[in-house]
Amino acid sequence: MTLTLHGYWRSSAAYRVRLALALKGLHHDSVAHDLRIGAQRADDYRALQPQGLVPVLEGPDGPLIQSPAILEWLEERFPDPPLLPFDTAGRAVVRAMAALVACDIHPINNLRVLTMLRQDMGADEAAIRRWIGHWIAEGFAALEMLIVRHGRGFAYGDTPTLADCHILPQVYNAERFAVDLTPYPALVASAEKLRHAVPQAAPDRQADAG
Repeated sequence: MTLTLHGYWRSSAAYRVRLALALKGLHHDSVAHDLRIGAQRADDYRALQPQGLVPVLEGPDGPLIQSPAILEWLEERFPDPPLLPFDTAGRAVVRAMAALVACDIHPINNLRVLTMLRQDMGADEAAIRRWIGHWIAEGFAALEMLIVRHGRGFAYGDTPTLADCHILPQVYNAERFAVDLTPYPALVASAEKLRHAVPQAAPDRQADAG
């Protein structure tokens, strides 16, 4: 089975998928689309992803879009090792943690939003960093409480889950923009554990990094 991941090395959404692929031991080919020059808006790419966003995972079921849906597909198609708990309550908690990143932090800090803030709203870089820091801090404060409650090394329990696949890329973004992470020791520790477990998924290890 051939899997091809369309992404960009700094895309946190693509990073989520790389983490899940690595955790499941799945080989994949990579196709890079440089978001800085708008390569994701090319007509041939929009034929795969009508929004012109990364990532896309091409496989036996055709092109799959939106990283949460891709992660769920990977979990269903390749259930071993599992990235969701076996009990329904645990699965709900993990999905809530993932959604906290995918729905509440990442969308308002992604490249499209930051570009509009800069170009249309006149925000300078200091304002951009305050914006990013504010929304990351709000989300991470809630995640820290959940990880303290449910984590035992990873965000939920003692093995990686889909929550970790969302949290580590958001930590990477926070580090890029110098967000203070000292208030979130449990979150940072769980992210570091995953980072060391699958270093091949890291942004700076990708062929298009630079």
